[in-house]
Amino acid sequence: MTQKPRFIVSLFLLCLCAGAARAEVRLPSIIGDNMVLQQGMKVRIWGKADAGEHVTVSFEKQSINTVADQQGRWQVWLGPLKAGGPSELTIKASNVLTIRNVLVGEVWICSGQSNMEWPLVNTVNGSEAVAQANYREIRLFTVAHKTSESALDDVQGHWVVTTPQDAADFSAVGYFFGREIYQHLKVPIGLIDSSWGGTPAEAWTSTDALKSAVELQPILDRYESSLKAPPERKEAYERALAQWEQKNLYVDGENKGEALGYADPATSTADWAKMDLPKQFEAAGLLIDGVVWFRKVVDVPASWAGKDLVLNLTAIDDYDITYFNGTQIGATGRETPDSYMIPRKYSVPGSLVRSGRNVIAVRVFDRAGEGGFGSAGEMSLRVDGADQISLRGNWDYKVELALEPKHVDWGSRPEMVGASNQNSPSVLYNAMLAPLVPFGIRGAIWYQGESNAARAYQYRTLFPTMIRNWRSAWGYDFPFLFVQLPNWRARQDLPSESDWAELREAQAMTLREPHTGMAIAIDIGGDDLHPRNKLDVGRRLAALALANVYGRAIIPSGPLFDRFKIDGNKVRLSFKYAQGLKTSDGGPVKGFALAGADRRFVWADARIEGETVVVSSPTILKPVAVRYGWADNPLVNLYNKADLPASPFRTDTWLGVTASQR
Repeated sequence: MTQKPRFIVSLFLLCLCAGAARAEVRLPSIIGDNMVLQQGMKVRIWGKADAGEHVTVSFEKQSINTVADQQGRWQVWLGPLKAGGPSELTIKASNVLTIRNVLVGEVWICSGQSNMEWPLVNTVNGSEAVAQANYREIRLFTVAHKTSESALDDVQGHWVVTTPQDAADFSAVGYFFGREIYQHLKVPIGLIDSSWGGTPAEAWTSTDALKSAVELQPILDRYESSLKAPPERKEAYERALAQWEQKNLYVDGENKGEALGYADPATSTADWAKMDLPKQFEAAGLLIDGVVWFRKVVDVPASWAGKDLVLNLTAIDDYDITYFNGTQIGATGRETPDSYMIPRKYSVPGSLVRSGRNVIAVRVFDRAGEGGFGSAGEMSLRVDGADQISLRGNWDYKVELALEPKHVDWGSRPEMVGASNQNSPSVLYNAMLAPLVPFGIRGAIWYQGESNAARAYQYRTLFPTMIRNWRSAWGYDFPFLFVQLPNWRARQDLPSESDWAELREAQAMTLREPHTGMAIAIDIGGDDLHPRNKLDVGRRLAALALANVYGRAIIPSGPLFDRFKIDGNKVRLSFKYAQGLKTSDGGPVKGFALAGADRRFVWADARIEGETVVVSSPTILKPVAVRYGWADNPLVNLYNKADLPASPFRTDTWLGVTASQR
């Protein structure tokens, strides 16, 4: 009887000493089950262990040995690899890690702001697209939002196989792009979504890269100044933010649902509807802002009665008040920055927990945009950190307050930059991109620019700098494909100036960088900052990749302005990718404006002649400049035979409305 406890204690001490002497080998989250490794190149596998520890990495027929350095870092290079799988990757040191279901194929990073982040489920025919999202060889990795003043060595996320459940909240542009590539190449596809709505390009660029160009110094100066902001400046920001929110966002009012007994377990939910959670309102066909109550009955085992529990819920967009058996146990509201992306974790006092039927109620307030339960976080009720009850699945729901959805111009929101603000320079590069380097990738797709439109001239330098920065980090000039801003805002009756047109111009100028491509989207927008047609965006990005990266014989782009020639009162314009020039509606060419030396533009007549367009106006006898689609939301209809639209452009170099903005 006395020897057994001594043996256990001795064994425990032995294990403790062994653990202290040799830490287990560890991997970054990007290297995990279900991942895709890039074919055709050497790929890096890396991690941490004790200094001097011997590590062996085995994959397919390769087995490579290395030793961790003095900081405990180690790495090996595999390949080049051939497309295929699934296979297992094994890492042996003091412990053994086995990474399962690994494929080899094509890997792309998908980055940018909200139009890249926009989920599949909220697109045109999104429910149908989600239901069809069953691709065992397309793998998805979503990088969790995070900021940092310095480069981190890991991100939060994990690889998943494409299924309706996991694809629903993934980047729609990324998914449609990857699906199109997969259907043509028939090789595994890995998609890494690292994006954050409303963020400017400087947040995705390293500090050293920003310092490399004098045109970008104002970004860093502004940031440094904000860190030293006096109290009165912070107060002014808070006033401006409050005014903006009052104008653009709904404010939560009286909690009428609680007064009506919606949290009370005794209240019947027979007349409530059902929703499969986690899911956002819009994905369930609930096209409202406002307040929605959710309830779920949980059968708690007798052994849990009287014990403290932990309630885990996914991120809730925007605010919530959560109840257990009629008693409020937690709430997240305006006092919590970025509440819409923070998973909820609330303690349930044991005094509320009883055997059998228990009721969880959640009051969700959506102040604008999407609302409801997101994909980040788990949904469970736990005891002792081990046993749990899943809360995924059907919940009863009832609308307390239905409000007309707001269409918010998030780009106009006042910002007080700082290390924790996602719009500050370099903070997203440090936290959401640098840790991925240099996981092997074929290339990147990018959808951003809305948040930099007011500084479009600066973007001419910033965007190419960011691209070169990424390529330098990876060590090779990978393909970088991006989306030109779509049309947005009210349509103007007369030719006018436009910051969005100038941003599109800055994007087109970036095509001077090698191995870049631009998907033109001037026909998919309208009055919504987030056009729901993400299918065509993904397809157009894929066309660029298929033609320029994978060598397919297809037209990669819509017409791009090349040169012009003035002949009397006419101007002849030539284009790249001008095969089969036509109008989308079969009518006259629309969207061209002409100006003389006075720089006053008027709408012009235009006709297609072969692969050129001839522009004239009876009121402009000596034309000097031509513009096409030069507006926030232009009326345009010039396409090529691939049914791809022409990019807006201008032939003049006159200073625009953003020339002085830095």
